[in-house]
Amino acid sequence: MNKDWELIISGSGGQGAILAGIILAEAALAEGFNVIQTQSYGPEARGGASRSEVLISHGELAYPKVQNCNFLVAMTQESLNKYGGLLGEGGTLLTDRDIDTSALRENTKIVSAPIFATVEKLERPMVANVLVLGILNTVAGIVQPRHLEEAIRARVPASTVAVNMKALEEGIRLGRELA
Repeated sequence: MNKDWELIISGSGGQGAILAGIILAEAALAEGFNVIQTQSYGPEARGGASRSEVLISHGELAYPKVQNCNFLVAMTQESLNKYGGLLGEGGTLLTDRDIDTSALRENTKIVSAPIFATVEKLERPMVANVLVLGILNTVAGIVQPRHLEEAIRARVPASTVAVNMKALEEGIRLGRELA
């Protein structure tokens, strides 16, 4: 856990990519990192590509935007097509197993997970973002899982905490299988 991170979490508006970035940023703050989180989304809001950028460092952060993305989450083909070029040399991509990654650089580490098939089993597609956080954090080893749990509890509606915790557990399980 000694690495500095420049992450982009992207998807379609309404998939929770921005909330996932906020949750990860809060968990990293609780872990004692310096953190900057920014977000952008198209004017369509739901359905258009959106992204959350999270910079996590032990040192000072001087610039608020990702310059050398070392971990990209792309929850849709559109978001991979739009933001895939921002992934730096030797970076890691986390995406759904049904997304075509053939256009990426050869030295990209690809973590292809059954994201949407898993959330279908949970019967709550809205928790894909939390499932992704579990996979991302398990593969990358950024923060202790308890800090993610605390941030999730603080950010999601009380009525969805249980299903979000189940999604996090499933993400951690998948991350262990894929790491």
